[in-house]
Amino acid sequence: MTDKQFPLWLVPIRGKRNREDILAAVNTLRRLHREGLLGGAVMPEDARPGLPADSAENYHYFSLTMALNYQRDSYVLWRNATQAYNDPETRYIFAPKQAVRVDEAYLRQSLMKYKVAIQPTKHTEIWQTICRTLCSCFDGDIRNLFSQYDWHIPDILKYVQSTNKRGFPYLSGPKICNYWLYVMGQYTHGRFTGRDALNVAPDTHVIQASIRLGLIGEEKQGAANIQELVSKAWEELLSGTGILPIDIHTPLWLWSRGGFVPSDV
Repeated sequence: MTDKQFPLWLVPIRGKRNREDILAAVNTLRRLHREGLLGGAVMPEDARPGLPADSAENYHYFSLTMALNYQRDSYVLWRNATQAYNDPETRYIFAPKQAVRVDEAYLRQSLMKYKVAIQPTKHTEIWQTICRTLCSCFDGDIRNLFSQYDWHIPDILKYVQSTNKRGFPYLSGPKICNYWLYVMGQYTHGRFTGRDALNVAPDTHVIQASIRLGLIGEEKQGAANIQELVSKAWEELLSGTGILPIDIHTPLWLWSRGGFVPSDV
């Protein structure tokens, strides 16, 4: 499919558009992203300790932090997580075998020190549960989860989102799980297969961008299943185009976060 030009300022705030026009707008957003015109030269996850890509510490840093990446400023969260890792007193929180040995109050204090956790009870419980799952099922190393399923994303998704959903609170959600595995592929040495199983991660910005593009009617914005509607709509739109849904997440996210500015279109 050609990288067709499309004037994004003509995209309506409400009302559905035809498939050809939306795909043209998608291609323009992808081009703007490639050219750096949507911002995003530094993404939230770029605030990281610089660990070896193949190390367990690196995998745990991105996995555990991602589990708390919900309805908050992502840039602040990842900066805070880096501070926590760089502090010898709180670094242990990223090592599941160490995190499960301390009592809940001490873990909560450590998570709160740099505001990795901002909901003291809930966020500590999420962190603790995932660490316990990794220790009881995968010898405290999330890489063992991936290798057990031959690094094949469809099988990993099935395990995390269905077979052992309770063991991965929030990380198993439709928004975070897809984006988490995308990040794993970007910031670790993991050679994942089956990337086409990853759908767009329907967070607030992606939902708003989907409405702005006319993919989803504005009247659906408050629907209880809006995330499911957005994911399905992108999957159907991009079917047969050669574009993977997860690969349009960042352009959509940046476009919405920047106030839908088209930047020199």
